[in-house]
Amino acid sequence: MIDISKKSWHKYFLFGSLYFSEGLQWSLTAVIIPIYLLDKGFSLPLATLVAGVGGAPWYLKFVFGPTTDYFYQFGRKPFIIVGGLLGAISLFVLIYIDPLSFLIPFALFLFLSHLGIIYMDVSCDGWAIQISKENERGKVNGAMWAGIFTGMAVGTSVIASIAQVYGYGMSFLAGGSIILVLMIYPFLVKEVKILKKRPKIASLLKEEFKKRTTQLIALFGIVSGIASGLILFVIPLYMKTILQMDVGQIGLVTTVYTITLGIGGLLGGALADRWGRKMVLFIFISASIVTAALIFANTWQIFAVIYGVIGFFSGGWMAASCTLVMDITNPKIGATQYSILMSITNFGEEGIGTISGSLVVLLGFGRVFLFSAWMCGPALLILYFIRLKKKDLY
Repeated sequence: MIDISKKSWHKYFLFGSLYFSEGLQWSLTAVIIPIYLLDKGFSLPLATLVAGVGGAPWYLKFVFGPTTDYFYQFGRKPFIIVGGLLGAISLFVLIYIDPLSFLIPFALFLFLSHLGIIYMDVSCDGWAIQISKENERGKVNGAMWAGIFTGMAVGTSVIASIAQVYGYGMSFLAGGSIILVLMIYPFLVKEVKILKKRPKIASLLKEEFKKRTTQLIALFGIVSGIASGLILFVIPLYMKTILQMDVGQIGLVTTVYTITLGIGGLLGGALADRWGRKMVLFIFISASIVTAALIFANTWQIFAVIYGVIGFFSGGWMAASCTLVMDITNPKIGATQYSILMSITNFGEEGIGTISGSLVVLLGFGRVFLFSAWMCGPALLILYFIRLKKKDLY
């Protein structure tokens, strides 16, 4: 068995590889599924609605996180492995479901594929909070986000190319198969169970959420989630309907975005350990106003450059933000508290993403891009009022 406590790089590789599978899953839902449904003849609002409903477990993390804390005696590994298996098998089932004839079963198994990955996610987060030290937590988050963005890059390039050449069914097969392979490494890792007795989840959670800092971070999460969610499903549809790109081209351009997300995540996580969480967040959020420049992207070349710059700043923002959330999370209820706070963020992101197609119909792509950039202002304002320990301020 591999002991990840002896060398930090084992932690980075474990959590990075698990988040890679999450990124792969996300690329399928955020890029390939909406394009697949458009090609099937679904309307733009319905395509984003189905993708949003399928991804609903991401803002329901608070329902699933407490499970891994309550059954503390089993540790985190079983939930990670079973969750990965459920995610992969559900993708395999999607191969045989035609959304035109069976839209509800299609959405259901898309939901189940995310449910499995979510159980893996909350268990991974709880494990990371328990075993990571504060001075390495930024780098752990950097590895996580680099993993998820690398998975997205593979999904939007390799998996999208498979969808274009061999059909969407084969893309689901490839995605599920990769997730299955990634479950081998956590199976080989030795887990040391730190908790000696079941935590009093409800009472501890109540005390944590009485804290003003926790409340402000929750508010910051939902506002920042709205900022990114406004363009989450809209960007692939913009490339499809306005720039007239096919799924392969969309995948390649999105790969540029996910690569810069990974670079930004690694840098943002490392700087969060060196300069402090708030300082890094102020820098990356302020720079993210560049989203407004998308209104000038009338060719795929201009779009790819702007989208890549947005990815870099978004990656740093996400890594530093998650590090901040881990810092204020009680390790005794790590999966529960962290999953609730991240559910709030995901609710802002997925919730607004679900209706983003309708917003485009009402407002147009340009105004949606501008609103996404505008949301950086409220996020910065809330961040200003969050009070942390002195070493986290600078």
